[in-house]
Amino acid sequence: MQLTPQVARQVLKGEVPLRTLLGVSPQRLLQMAAEGHELWKQGRRQDARQMFQALVAVDDSLYYGHAGLGLAAMQEEDFTAAHKHLSRALELEPADASVAVNLGEVLLRLGQLPEAVAMMETAVKLDPTAKHPGAKRAAAILAGIGEGISEMTKTAAVK
Repeated sequence: MQLTPQVARQVLKGEVPLRTLLGVSPQRLLQMAAEGHELWKQGRRQDARQMFQALVAVDDSLYYGHAGLGLAAMQEEDFTAAHKHLSRALELEPADASVAVNLGEVLLRLGQLPEAVAMMETAVKLDPTAKHPGAKRAAAILAGIGEGISEMTKTAAVK
């Protein structure tokens, strides 16, 4: 795409992603996402974060970038940023159980129990056979919340 004042305005208004102007192909974006994931698995968290930031910078509609930034923010205990990125990732890819359970955990950390439970239930529903580790984690967290509530109810009844 040729840089014209009109294209520049479209990019600045958010009507056209920066990747269009830069000529970054969808295949390259997927490759960058895979590289970011691999860096994360290798424990190279800062490098992975930079890769995910680059993805979001060139195209805010990239699910992988937001999911990665949400995970990085969770690790850094920046739950406000994690909420923002995971919510956006789930908006872009509503069928991802991992993102749903991560968002549920963030909501728990933010003290939003009803919303956290609802998100965990969503994660479980996304994978009813519990093949995905995220769905298993969500089911375990829900069970733990249920046990905690049960214990609190018993304690309150004794008093």
